[in-house]
Amino acid sequence: MRQIVLDTETTGLEVEQNHRIIEIGCVELVNRRPTGRTFQRYLCPDRDVEEAALRVHGLSREFLDKQARFADIAAELIAFITGVELIIHNAPFDVGFLDMEFKRLPGDACAVKDFCTVLDTLVLARQMHPGQRNSLDALCKRYAIDNSHRELHGALLDAKILSEVYLVMTGGQGALTLGTADKARKATVAGATRVARPGSPLIVVRATAEEIEAHERSLATLEKISGRHLWK
Repeated sequence: MRQIVLDTETTGLEVEQNHRIIEIGCVELVNRRPTGRTFQRYLCPDRDVEEAALRVHGLSREFLDKQARFADIAAELIAFITGVELIIHNAPFDVGFLDMEFKRLPGDACAVKDFCTVLDTLVLARQMHPGQRNSLDALCKRYAIDNSHRELHGALLDAKILSEVYLVMTGGQGALTLGTADKARKATVAGATRVARPGSPLIVVRATAEEIEAHERSLATLEKISGRHLWK
């Protein structure tokens, strides 16, 4: 399963006021493991950056005017995200800006939904932690993920942090590095107590043809309702 954790930085908060994307950052996960592949581009917005936004990400108009425009990198971005599940924190914000950029491209109109599906980790966090703060910073604190190096927001940096948050939030140990996981495994083995297995043979009960058929019907129903599942 291929997933892309995505974040954007923009000139301001309101896409309806012609604000534009100025940075896109993506981190690739395959079968819940970071592959090391990323996609990151700074973009020329052809407009000023709001002071409030500049204080957040530090990307000035002078710097951005030297960068490519969205139309220049659109094909590369589409190729990178086609067929994946996008993982985004507060997805309506980023998707709204991406869709507006896609709408500006020449040719037939397209949108994010034409290329991939979207998982909103803010919605997921609110379901898991109702009534609590669920910003990316709050989730880092809750799951003990170090984001002390995040002095300014950056799309690629935030995508990397979100990938760690998502893996821990949905699978516990998914964000552990190999070295950390290996140390944890050795510590567990060192402190373990060997348990003698009973002498009786293991009893295996296999599903009947009727049970297998009922199972397949249930999976088909689940796939129709949810659009995807992990058991096929």
